[in-house]
Amino acid sequence: MQPQQNTATTASLTAPVGGWNARDSLAAMPPTDAVNLTNFWPTPTDVRLRNGWTKYSTGITGQVNTVMTYAAPSGQQLLAAAGTKIYNCTNSGTATTSYTGITSDKMQWVDFSNIGGYYLVACNGSDPVMVYNGTSWLKIATTSTGQTISSITHTGNVATLTTSSAHGLITGNQVTITGATPSDYNGVYIITVTSTTTFTYTMATTPSGNASVVGTYIPLGITGVDSSTFINVNLFQNRLYFTQENTLKCWYLPVNSLGGAAQVLDFGGIARNGSFLQAMGTWTIDGGQGVNDHAVFVTKNGEVIVYQGGDPSDATTWSLVGVWQFGEVFCRKCFFKFGSDLLLLMKEGLVPLSAALQSDRLNPRVYLTDKIYYAINQEIAQYADNFGWQISYFADQTMLLINIPSSTGTQQYVMNTITDAWAQFTDISTTCFALFNDQLYFGGSGFVGKFWDSNADNGNNIFGNAQQAYSYFESPGQNKRFTLIRPIIQSDNGVPTVLCNISTDFQTVPPVGQLSFNPGLTQVGTWDNGKWDLNKWGGGYLTTKNWQGVQGIGFSASVNMNVLSQGIDFHWVSTDYVFQKGGVL
Repeated sequence: MQPQQNTATTASLTAPVGGWNARDSLAAMPPTDAVNLTNFWPTPTDVRLRNGWTKYSTGITGQVNTVMTYAAPSGQQLLAAAGTKIYNCTNSGTATTSYTGITSDKMQWVDFSNIGGYYLVACNGSDPVMVYNGTSWLKIATTSTGQTISSITHTGNVATLTTSSAHGLITGNQVTITGATPSDYNGVYIITVTSTTTFTYTMATTPSGNASVVGTYIPLGITGVDSSTFINVNLFQNRLYFTQENTLKCWYLPVNSLGGAAQVLDFGGIARNGSFLQAMGTWTIDGGQGVNDHAVFVTKNGEVIVYQGGDPSDATTWSLVGVWQFGEVFCRKCFFKFGSDLLLLMKEGLVPLSAALQSDRLNPRVYLTDKIYYAINQEIAQYADNFGWQISYFADQTMLLINIPSSTGTQQYVMNTITDAWAQFTDISTTCFALFNDQLYFGGSGFVGKFWDSNADNGNNIFGNAQQAYSYFESPGQNKRFTLIRPIIQSDNGVPTVLCNISTDFQTVPPVGQLSFNPGLTQVGTWDNGKWDLNKWGGGYLTTKNWQGVQGIGFSASVNMNVLSQGIDFHWVSTDYVFQKGGVL
């Protein structure tokens, strides 16, 4: 009798479109998940190497800690705060200085409009509330009452206004002057304080002489509280609400107003566990009889307080919906308006309020981060006190991002909102993101970067690392000897460097070998540039199917892949395996 010959068996697995799984045991993961997925982006059909970034706006001093978008019908503007300055980064190239003199560049902001125009309102817990009108920045005054004017004189088109007693204003405040003669002195101006009783402003025209009638002035101010203590701002039912730093108080302004008498909401008698308010958010609920906005307040200790109604001063319409207890809320940028829902980032992860307030806190399945629970839990435990935690949504790629400022380098946990598949991005060092003209931008050290722009990280290679979930290949009780693997790859501009290896029975074996990639040697030819008979001809996507030899014996196996690429749109479709089946041991 002839001995039985071992025969090779082939199998194919789809690339890990299910995304990163940092929750299930290695033996229980679906084969289309990934043990690790770094700088890869899982789509419904394949797994692609993430796009890179470019330096969009440069010439900034220091780390950009806030990026903001001013929105008006005439167009959007991109603004960045770094150090003591705010820069205008709307146009690519060298940024221009928009304002000098902020105390903290860690700002929170909201766009706001009323009959007077379109504004960006920002606060940082150190400076008075700041407002940008599309041209100039102003600081909200602590008074809305002007003092008696003694005189208004001029040098050219610069007016000097003198008051009979201390005016209490600071440089950057806005005043409205009326009733003066000549009329050149009248208007709305941002002032420069020169003494306790004088300030100057620049007129559009030069008056014929000093003011014969001085008129009156009214500062744009918030009264009743020092607005330099405001650390968070939210727009709700046409009112601006400000969270006061390290208190359980939230202050609100009159409807459609940038200033006026602020009224307080004090949650000292409602927040049973004390601490202080972290932020306020707006939660939109469709109860079957129309859309209804709810005001949501959250404390550092995780108490979520929900109100409904439009006017907090009217007890007939403003009412408490409920108070819920969650885990610690560790960062200021903890809320994110996502469609009609409101997402909350806390120590347990990221959760939509629509699910959380109707579920048991102990049910982890309501968390969007459920599948990466252990990974994000460890990051929060270590780096909760670091500045830079933020939730962002990049609709162009259906991408939800959580920025994680770890001490070893900033990273992002990203979710495809179509498939709920997660991945991890590295090599994008930032503390802040913002959308500008539907594209995603971030703050870097000395620049504002444009994300998902080209297939390189500012002209450098992108490194991707992945390990797919283990598979028993439909025979869990049978030993196997793996000899070959072949990733099926599609790319549009050449072939990147790809190294693969096999891990068996849950023992990770990284790819062996040094990755190197020279984009100039791998790009395909283009018309009038490529050399005949030397360059590969481009046209659509090139499918690459190269076998790589591996060695591994075990019941289950997992592919490890390292990729180094630049200037190439890289898609991982599937992986073929060749192995020999052994006996049952």
